[in-house]
Amino acid sequence: MKITKVQPLLLDRFCYVRIETDQGITGLGESGTWGQIEATAASISKYGEYLVGKDPRPIEHHWNVMLRANHFTGGAITGAVSAIDIALWDIKGKLLGVPVYELLGGQMRNKARLYGHVKGRTAQTLVAEAKRLKAAGFTALGHLNPLLDEDETTPYYKSHAAKIEEAIDIVRQLREAVGPEVDLCIEIHRRLTPPEAIALGRGIEKYTPMFFEDPLRPNSPEAMAWVADHIPIPVATGERFTSLYQFQTLLSRHAVQYLRPDVCLCGGITGAKKIAALAEAHDAWVVPHNPLSPVSTAACLQIAACIPNFAIQEYPSRTPELDGGTALLGNDLATGLSEQEGGFIKIPDTPGIGVELIPDAEKRFPYRPRPIRMRPHVDGSVVDM
Repeated sequence: MKITKVQPLLLDRFCYVRIETDQGITGLGESGTWGQIEATAASISKYGEYLVGKDPRPIEHHWNVMLRANHFTGGAITGAVSAIDIALWDIKGKLLGVPVYELLGGQMRNKARLYGHVKGRTAQTLVAEAKRLKAAGFTALGHLNPLLDEDETTPYYKSHAAKIEEAIDIVRQLREAVGPEVDLCIEIHRRLTPPEAIALGRGIEKYTPMFFEDPLRPNSPEAMAWVADHIPIPVATGERFTSLYQFQTLLSRHAVQYLRPDVCLCGGITGAKKIAALAEAHDAWVVPHNPLSPVSTAACLQIAACIPNFAIQEYPSRTPELDGGTALLGNDLATGLSEQEGGFIKIPDTPGIGVELIPDAEKRFPYRPRPIRMRPHVDGSVVDM
């Protein structure tokens, strides 16, 4: 069996790879470098020059070559490696007639618990969306930003006291709206300084969040460890990480309790399985990051199926106010996933990763470039969103 073609596909705002073989089996993968998918597409093409003519089955060998030849890394490159790795596993599962999880040790579970996305520019919208998703069956809610999903073009300013107290009150409103039957996954999107993160983490303890995600930018392990050591709630982080070694650094410093590997960024299914084993050795839990299309969701579910320390799966449901609808993000692009039911999703049991792009996806979903922009502070500096 030989690889005959490695093709990057830029569709809508997603970056895929399609790998073809001389036996007619095709594999599909997705990159998580959503902000720089043009660079990832170029990296996919370069790796394709190496892969064409080779057997797709020795995945671990190909994974090591891609990450170790030339010794360059970074999100655009590891996003390409991840997409290719997912596609290679898709091919191998289809060749052997089994879901990918059967090649990784078999099932620990046959369905995965989900948290849906709750977004809003106001506290009222957040609360309304939380109630809507609870009514739809979700038992956990995420993307919950108590600093709000405000317009990036509006200059930002709040005093420290107002910033923290208003955020604490929004978490209170959310907890009162959904009760203890629904878990709150609080996500800060890297918008706080260490002192702010500690103040907010302590302030929301009484509302029992499942975790406190990305309070800081992913720059300093020491800073994250200091925050984790000073707050009484679990820290979740890792969606921007490109290797297991970054997770190892945080685990060794007791700076994270819920790891957030992006299967489409951290090295694909191969990389995510290694990270999950590393987390297991530290008694930590895995919450795969997933803001992408059903291809990403399907790849994540292969990991959720086969690891013992899976906690919950991010599910990119849409918010009408900000996304123009309520369906799963990218749902029109691919087929194969079941609908969520009671806050869970059935793990696909078809060969490979279990999803395929629709036949005319390239015609129906032209590429939409994502511009570079940053929210301004009133003093002219930049604000993380």
